[in-house]
Amino acid sequence: MTLFRAGGILLHVTSLPGGHGIGDLGPEAYAWLEWLRRAGCALWQVLPLGPVGPGWSPYQSPSSFAGNPLLISLERLAEDGWLGKSFVEAVRHTEPRVDFEAVHAYKRARLLQAAEAWRQRGRPGRESFEAWRDAHRHWLDVYALFVALKEAQGGVAWQAWEPDLARRRPEAIAAAARRLADRIETVALEQYWFWSQWERLRSAARASGIRIIGDLPIYVALDSADVWSRPDLFELDGDGRPLVVAGVPPDYFSSTGQLWSNPIYRWERHRAEGYRWWIERVRHLTRQVDFVRIDHFRGLEAFWEVPADAPTAATGRWVPGPGADLLEQLRNALGGLPLVAEDLGVITPGVRQLLDRFDLPGMKVLQFGLEAGPDEDDVPARYPRGCVAYTATHDNDTSTGWFQSADETTREFARRILRSDGADIAWAMIRAVWESPADWAIAPLQDVLGLGSEARMNIPGRADGNWTWRTVPGALTDDLAGRLRDLGQASGRVVGRPD
Repeated sequence: MTLFRAGGILLHVTSLPGGHGIGDLGPEAYAWLEWLRRAGCALWQVLPLGPVGPGWSPYQSPSSFAGNPLLISLERLAEDGWLGKSFVEAVRHTEPRVDFEAVHAYKRARLLQAAEAWRQRGRPGRESFEAWRDAHRHWLDVYALFVALKEAQGGVAWQAWEPDLARRRPEAIAAAARRLADRIETVALEQYWFWSQWERLRSAARASGIRIIGDLPIYVALDSADVWSRPDLFELDGDGRPLVVAGVPPDYFSSTGQLWSNPIYRWERHRAEGYRWWIERVRHLTRQVDFVRIDHFRGLEAFWEVPADAPTAATGRWVPGPGADLLEQLRNALGGLPLVAEDLGVITPGVRQLLDRFDLPGMKVLQFGLEAGPDEDDVPARYPRGCVAYTATHDNDTSTGWFQSADETTREFARRILRSDGADIAWAMIRAVWESPADWAIAPLQDVLGLGSEARMNIPGRADGNWTWRTVPGALTDDLAGRLRDLGQASGRVVGRPD
């Protein structure tokens, strides 16, 4: 994939400000696009857009295809006539962090009310809805039924459902679909609203010269519509429980590795089907975003397989992945590979061969290079052009927090490399990445704001307390946009006009 010289910001939709407890696809998202344009940024990177899973993680979604209904804008539903504006504004959630429990209850009640208003008015616009539904049936029917069944079964994982439902016996499934028809329709309607609002926002981004980088988790959640509907594609026993699970060996983030609990793909079955499931998954995401970051790209070349009963990931083993076979099929089916490879950590010659063969840009993270010290040559001035350079990712501490907690040797090396006294370290790191040869330069918004560890998005290995950070109202000032734009102009990354 050929890149262009540009700068951008990593900010998940949930982190936008707004009055409903969580960032969404409403007015603040459009204000964000306008701020990006004035800041001279051509790229906006988001985390996975699907429904969240355990720990409210976007990387443990119950669907690889569905959108997160918590991101639906209530203001937009009110504008469309499905909610009264006074009802939307009756309760305001303006907390600086996302309280997912409260937001889930609050938004669910309003989405149900909107769906009921749609029915009571004779389902206006039904032709458009049904046409969209028909076009997405390959995933939507399964997902909507999965959600309805999970609720009817008390919210437990699908392996604990009534056996005939867990094993998708045709008669039991048909009876359940009839019984839960209204709820299934509501879930489909919510997905239609999400898709429509996202498409409108993406069109606005394109009109502003902004391209969106999406995120594709390499693995899917065990308790998901994907695994329930196609257990044959995963390494499971007869009861739908994993034989082995995914993870990574001991690394930068954990001395015992990371145990992710996601089921491992049965790659020989995917290969026998021409990787159809993977092709549909990636194609679906490329219809939502302009570029796709494949999380843990390393796992396509070889993956860390851990026995399902292991207490930590340390006892796993490396197993060859589908590699070039999968990427070739994807490229042929999609007519290209608009992919960015998350190739962090210990990267083997095999991974590098895949990147070279398919012309895929990899990633550089400045924090990692600075931690390596004087013996490491992975510093901004030596970045290759065809890569994506970050000050930090969503898994890192903020750059200010990282610097404050680093040992003095690391801080001294950072000050020397960055030509900084450390007083405004986040912006020194942004400047270094923006001035580097890397085609794309990206910083989390937390770094642009100079925030500390309190604004960290995720701590890998921690089950709870992640994903809650939000931008406070008024933080995105004209002065801040101008500062980033000036840097973009000086480093040849600016796009568009400031007016």
